[in-house]
Amino acid sequence: MFPFFKKKPAFPQQKTAGEKNEDVKLEDLLKQCKLSSDFTSYRYSQSSPYYIHYYKTLVDVNVLHKHILPYLTEGQSNTSLFELKEVLPIDNTEIIGNVLKIQERLMCGYVAVQCETNLNEVLLLSAVTVEKRAVSLPEVEYSVVEPKEAFVESLDANLNLIRKRLPIPELVAEEMRAGRLSKTRIAVLYIKGIANEDNIQTVVQRIKDIDYDSILDSSMIAQIISDNNNSPFPQMIDTERPDRVAGVLSEGKITVLVDGSPHALTGPTTLVEFFSAFEDYFLSWPIASIFRLVRLFAVFFSVVSTAMYVGVLTYHYEMIPQNLLNPLVASRSGVPFPPILEAIILELTIELLREAGARLPTKIGQTIGIVGGIVIGTAAVQAGLTSNVLLIIVALAALASFTTPVYQMGNVIRLIRFPFIFSAQFFGLIGIAFCFAYFLGHLLKLSSLGRPYLAPVYPLRLKDLKDSIFRLPMNMQNKRPLQMRSPAPDRFQPKVHKKVKRDIEE
Repeated sequence: MFPFFKKKPAFPQQKTAGEKNEDVKLEDLLKQCKLSSDFTSYRYSQSSPYYIHYYKTLVDVNVLHKHILPYLTEGQSNTSLFELKEVLPIDNTEIIGNVLKIQERLMCGYVAVQCETNLNEVLLLSAVTVEKRAVSLPEVEYSVVEPKEAFVESLDANLNLIRKRLPIPELVAEEMRAGRLSKTRIAVLYIKGIANEDNIQTVVQRIKDIDYDSILDSSMIAQIISDNNNSPFPQMIDTERPDRVAGVLSEGKITVLVDGSPHALTGPTTLVEFFSAFEDYFLSWPIASIFRLVRLFAVFFSVVSTAMYVGVLTYHYEMIPQNLLNPLVASRSGVPFPPILEAIILELTIELLREAGARLPTKIGQTIGIVGGIVIGTAAVQAGLTSNVLLIIVALAALASFTTPVYQMGNVIRLIRFPFIFSAQFFGLIGIAFCFAYFLGHLLKLSSLGRPYLAPVYPLRLKDLKDSIFRLPMNMQNKRPLQMRSPAPDRFQPKVHKKVKRDIEE
């Protein structure tokens, strides 16, 4: 089920040069590093017993010149690395002789100091420099009333954004590395005492079992550790908002952060959560509930609207009201294609415009999407390639697909429209029902980190329905989702809450 895990590797395991022989000598490692132009290795001075080795692209030059090199000059009388370690004003220092650990530290931005009295050990000094962009506005999950902070590519900065919102010692971050070549830092976050231990062990073990050469983004982790890699439906939520991560952590969920990725993965998750924007919690519960229902209706309309058009016009003319039949016949009187081909042409045109707008620069992409849609749609109707009615339906379906708050689920909605269209062409409305039954059966079998994907609808959990298809007031959501199997299911005591509210009113 998990082809990238060590138990079932996708291809024969290949080791890097540093992993082939654990008994490799230090001089061989330095010789290999010197092949790179950004590696610096020299003797500090002719009278100095120290040799310095580091990658200049990974080292902070200010730390090197202010806190390391001056003490090498003052300590030239020292003849051992232990004496030098005592005088250096740097915290993260260690003397080791393991070549593999030395290689790992050098590639992370450490400076290795070698003494001629003992060439088999080095003093490793932390002088790491990190290039990162400043915290900016969220682009994918932008909202009006939510906080305006988004994750960046730095793992440490992302941890800071989360801990700022959850300043508790129970928030645990387990760090590990994945990727034989990339050695990517990965952090698994959870709240001790709230998160279920089985969920924690599931995520940690799956990440440790990853057998892949290069992990560059959190989306790769999501594909590898998902329960079903062949499903088009995402089984973990990909978010760029630290406030959303803080919210799901308090529910007992697990979060995965990857160094170099401005997105976080959260799970276990359910299908309903992909249609719930975190902005809903900043609005009053009636408005938030209406918005959720609108999104669900929009997704249903986007999936079946074009398929219904094809199925009705191909097999079920008798279902069309008389007042609507005449405009439909008039609009299709000059169209030389059957409904299925007409629908495919328009759907592919919409997808081409969407992809072109996404790949071009922002200002040009917006212009291409708006102007291209108007020009091409008008020209297609005037040329008799499609009808006015289908153009309106396809445009509304494309617009409805954009209401999905999570980008990954929006892509799924775009994809599954086509099986419904082809099913309607071959079997009419019965084909749409069969296609719907197939996807429903797939969703019933699907799970997220071992938890049911359709919860709380199936299995039915009435208490969790308070924050699913609609959202009830905050004072009624005193329990964490049963889906999480949290050892601390209570979020607050409703009786105490009501008493405090009554005292305030009095």
